[in-house]
This record gives sequence, structure tokens and C-alpha cells, in this order.
Amino acid sequence: MGEKLIKSTDRVKDHGEVFTPKRIVDLMLNQPEITAKINDLTATFLEPSAGEGAFLVELLRRKLAVAAEKSTSTEIFHDNSLLALSTLYGIEYLKDNYLILIANMINTFVEEYDRLIREKFDAEPVANVVKSAKVIIRANMVQGDTLKKERPDGTPIIFSEWTPMRGKNSKRLVQRTEYTFESIINESGPVERVQEHTEEMDLFAGLGIFEEEKPEPKLVKYAPCSWRMIFEQRVEMR
Repeated sequence: MGEKLIKSTDRVKDHGEVFTPKRIVDLMLNQPEITAKINDLTATFLEPSAGEGAFLVELLRRKLAVAAEKSTSTEIFHDNSLLALSTLYGIEYLKDNYLILIANMINTFVEEYDRLIREKFDAEPVANVVKSAKVIIRANMVQGDTLKKERPDGTPIIFSEWTPMRGKNSKRLVQRTEYTFESIINESGPVERVQEHTEEMDLFAGLGIFEEEKPEPKLVKYAPCSWRMIFEQRVEMR
């Protein structure tokens, strides 16, 4: 039985939904310029119409393989596997596709991480790595409208950047910083800077002129942590 490329003719007409065949995914990801980015653990990918994750799932498989190749120990692979995952972003408009996308990314990470750590390092997977992977996936995969840069409730799409850094004794840490999708497109700043501007005095407050004003993004400032402790989602106290 061949691949199912459409769910219904109505969805094709209403949303232009047609899934990409696996052979096309492989053909595109095998292009030299794409392969070069896959081999760079810090290079990021955004799929603006992610569907159920055809591209992102295959990118994850390939990036995890690179993470294993570049890791000289089990401890480094734990971190590199999460670093590889943290560079993949997706936006999907339809809720059912979005939920399947999340499930596909989680299942792929768990299966490949488990396989690679056993085959290459003869070690057991670590529960905190898997828990942190789930947090990254849910932060990086968003249901929303790419063109409007909004979630279904009208709030801005927010992504997290995961920046590798060094702590005391050269400990490998990560800094999570939230950005609105619009600020990424405009190359402006993170949520903190966007929020600072929106909190300035509103000259039209109380006049009812802008009744349809959109809610502002919620500001969260995360504390640096080790990669496998991302799941704690510790915030900095203000």
C-alpha cells in the first residue's frame, strides 16, 4: 500500500493540504547545502507548514546520527542529542496534524536516542534526557498560522532559542530565551525587549478604540541549566 498523501478532498480544497512523499523528502534533504546544515549541530531548521512532520522527523533522525558521530562519550551524547533536537522548529495550522506532529517527534527521538546510545556507547538511555526532549519538542512545535504569526487564540507565536554555554568548570549548560516569531522575522529582539515596548503607556487605554487588541505574550525568563535538566523549566526570580 502506497503513502497516503491526502486526508480528504475537502482538506485539500480548504487548506491546500497535501503531504510530501518520503522519496521527495529524502531527495530534498540529500542536497549538499542541506546536508552541510544537518552536519552542523547548531544549524537551525524551520518547517512553516509542518503537517505531521515528514521533513522534521527525517531531519531529527539524521541530526541524531550526527550527534552520535560527534560524541566521544555517553555524557556528551546525552547533551548533543538534545542540542540536535533543539535546532528543529515547526508550525502547523491544523490541530489534528499538530498533535500527530508532537507524537511523531517524541516517538522518533525516544526510539533513535535509545538505539544510538545502546549501539554506539553500550549504555542505557537516561530518563531526564527524554523528559527534557519532550519539553523542547513542545516548545519548538507550535500550532498556529505562519502568515499571521499567531496561535489559534490570537496570541503571538513564541519560540524558544536554546543557546549552548559554559558554566563553572566548563560544565555544558543551555540558556533558553523566548522570542516571538515576528521578532525573529524582523530580526529584532527576544520576548523581553518586545514586552518592554508594549508595556509603555497606552494613550488610548480606556477609550474603547482598540477593543480587538491582541493579548501580549507572557514573559518568561529561564535560568541557565544543564541540558538534561531542561525539563525542570526553572525561571529566574525577578
